[in-house]
Amino acid sequence: MSARDDDLGTMDAGKLIDLFKSGDASPLEATRAALDRIDRFNDDVNAYVYIDREGAEDAARASARRWGQGKPLSPIDGVPTSLKDLTEAKGMPVRNGSLTTGTGKADNDAPPARMLREAGAVILGKTNTPEFGWKAVTDNRLFGATCNPWDTRLTPGGSSGGAAAAAALNMGVLHQGGDSGGSIRIPAAFTGVFGFKPTFGWTPQWPPAKMPTLSHIGPLTRHPRDAARMLNVIGRYDYRDPYATRGQPEDWGVDLEDDLRGLRIAYSPDLGYADVDEQIAARVKEAASKLEELGAEVVEINPGFESPIDIFRKLWFTASLQVWDSCDNKERELLDPGLVANAKHAQNWSALELFNAFSERAELTLALEKFNQDYHLLMTPTVPLQPFEVNHEVPPGSGMRDWEEWAPFSYPFNLSQQPAASVPCGFTDCGLPVGFQLAGGKFDDVRVLRAANAYMAAYPARFPTVPNPAEYG
Repeated sequence: MSARDDDLGTMDAGKLIDLFKSGDASPLEATRAALDRIDRFNDDVNAYVYIDREGAEDAARASARRWGQGKPLSPIDGVPTSLKDLTEAKGMPVRNGSLTTGTGKADNDAPPARMLREAGAVILGKTNTPEFGWKAVTDNRLFGATCNPWDTRLTPGGSSGGAAAAAALNMGVLHQGGDSGGSIRIPAAFTGVFGFKPTFGWTPQWPPAKMPTLSHIGPLTRHPRDAARMLNVIGRYDYRDPYATRGQPEDWGVDLEDDLRGLRIAYSPDLGYADVDEQIAARVKEAASKLEELGAEVVEINPGFESPIDIFRKLWFTASLQVWDSCDNKERELLDPGLVANAKHAQNWSALELFNAFSERAELTLALEKFNQDYHLLMTPTVPLQPFEVNHEVPPGSGMRDWEEWAPFSYPFNLSQQPAASVPCGFTDCGLPVGFQLAGGKFDDVRVLRAANAYMAAYPARFPTVPNPAEYG
């Protein structure tokens, strides 16, 4: 492998596109550099569960011809990209991380896959997820666990943990995730990359998720600029999603280069109810001070709502019940025991209890939208704890019952359907990444991206050069 190929493998989409335009590098070279990084790193982290090498190289050759003719399909034509293994892509299996699924290849493209193909992006393959995306760590009985690139003994979070690990190691440049309770933001924080959950309905999906009104499709990348480039493709209307809405920005990155003057940011260290690791709290507080130095007005205040964990559990466990109910007795024996436990718990709830959960959800959404009338953005830690051992749903010895207990900052904004991002903001004393969350009012996605970009432009993130980089320090 030449030094030039290695350089291509570390570049973001903007740099690659400049090289494609000038003819100094081709999409085929960039794709082969990404595939080489997968060959080098995937055995250590298990980010990819399916690699379409032949299809990727064919797509890259077609992209190279278009660039040579000066007719690219989009600004991300030829950029190496991945899809989460909950997303249908024609000609690829969609296993959902489950032994209950078959090896047959999909006949259709889900909206993200269709839009990315039509934009000329090179789809490298599929990234790992827990079974049907049910938990906030990434392991399953079919493909095993994805590991954190910073320390492969630890989890990268989930459910888009494969995408996050791939983004951290630049095994591809643009990575599609999904987020129903934190599944983009949690692994972004644990791996030190940028993750963004758009306003619900602006990034369509089909077939529908098990709890469709919680699920948001979005990017995991190394920088907000690449996230905006990806959103300019996948953030478009698709009629197949019955919850899809119109009104997306013509250019999701329109305000990316604006500074933070005029922004009023509410900084809540704990939302008034969460316990936060001291080192994470310190890094996030430092980040709040840095945002203020960059020109934002930062006010420490809690938004004033109680933990919505019971509301979320009622909706989320019911989604597990739907999975369990759709399986026959043989398939049920193959399901993740934790998913089954959630499903059986949900069997005890009445229709009235579920109806009340939806009503309480509406009240939470109103409270957050009202809060955003006074503050443009709400800043919190993304997660309150450091990454823990792989193959565990909760930190061993913590006494916690389920992942919702250690992810109190993320699912409120799935319930409210508001945009939210995880922004890397340094490391703990033992070298593990920390992220802070920025959430905005509905349809304020551009503002969230603007603030994240301003922070990361001033304080660039650091990424692992290899899995377990401390071993080479």
